[in-house]
Amino acid sequence: MLRLAFRSIFRHYLRTGLTLAAIMFGVVGLVLSGGFVEDIFYQLRENTIHSQLGHMQVYKAEYSTLGRRDPYQYLVDDPQKNVDKLSGLSGVSDVMMRLNFSGLLNNGRADLPIIGEGIEAEKEARLGTALTIIDGRQLAEGDEFGILLGQGVANAMQLKAGSYVTLLANTADGALNSLEFEVVGVFRSFSKDFDDHAVRISLLAAQELLVTPGVHSFVISLDQSDATDIVADRVKQLLSPSEFEVFTWYELADFYKKTVNMYQRQFGVLQLIILVLVLLSVANSVGMAVYERTGEFGTLMALGNRRRRVFGLILLENTILGLIGAVGGVVIGVVLAWLISNIGIPMPPPPNSNSGYTAYIQVVPSIIWMGFGVGIIATFLAAIIPARRASRIPVVDALRYNI
Repeated sequence: MLRLAFRSIFRHYLRTGLTLAAIMFGVVGLVLSGGFVEDIFYQLRENTIHSQLGHMQVYKAEYSTLGRRDPYQYLVDDPQKNVDKLSGLSGVSDVMMRLNFSGLLNNGRADLPIIGEGIEAEKEARLGTALTIIDGRQLAEGDEFGILLGQGVANAMQLKAGSYVTLLANTADGALNSLEFEVVGVFRSFSKDFDDHAVRISLLAAQELLVTPGVHSFVISLDQSDATDIVADRVKQLLSPSEFEVFTWYELADFYKKTVNMYQRQFGVLQLIILVLVLLSVANSVGMAVYERTGEFGTLMALGNRRRRVFGLILLENTILGLIGAVGGVVIGVVLAWLISNIGIPMPPPPNSNSGYTAYIQVVPSIIWMGFGVGIIATFLAAIIPARRASRIPVVDALRYNI
């Protein structure tokens, strides 16, 4: 049957070519669209990690739920001990301390409410590869009273590198304190909302401004983003749950979760549409082929072949076609993905962002296998009804097609 199936396939070049084209088109569409969506997920993930959140963050217990009401009650007073402990974990690249605060930024003419972060400049520079400096430079370790402004803050206050501002904030004891800073740079992250409110100063300056030696959080950077869950489990085992709470980046990134859910549903609909298109295209080609070969099937049955053998032969032929089409579609899809990725696809700024980006086509094994499976399964399913119909035609009626 296998030899007969191959001979039947390659006997009709045009019909076989049309069927293969339909299968390949569907598989290529799945590979490219799936790779494009995966690249969106990848770039959004990396920008989220490397502009704001790190791979995970550690707070004092209950800070995430009660910290907004009274943030100074949830300071870690001896942070270096925990930094040393976390830095020794396998897979951890850096552990950064942050001190969060809110206050007013004054440029001598007006005030603007801001959300501030006291950071360790050198470590944050290694983490913040997705943070773009659009004016001036990155905050450095020696900038004791330097300040880095979000793009929205700089525009609202008409500030630039070299300007001087005053930062006012409440101390841990409730008093009002102020310090003067020089603007060393203006940054743009992946989130417009963050850029409209955020400023960054050195951790030592923040501790002096708030009159406290403590910090609010430990931001952990990993060697590989895929190891986030594994390292998070180790961190939770290392730290007492009664003292600390651990959050991964995707638990903190609400925008990322919503975006992924939206695109996954859209891609699911696209998969269904492509599957239906392949089914209809292949079913039409198979139906025509079976109709034209009715006399051939009648001859096979007249020579003693059972109906189920004819049914199996048709399914085998189309399964082979599906296999060839799926392999060809995967190869073409991977080649096109490589070519497109070498050029890049310019994309406009996504929602809640000021900057566009260049999209690529990710070659993802799960997408490749999914496209390969759809090519074979769709072809097999499309052949069932025509094969059943052909195998049930009375032999006498089928033989008339040979006249």
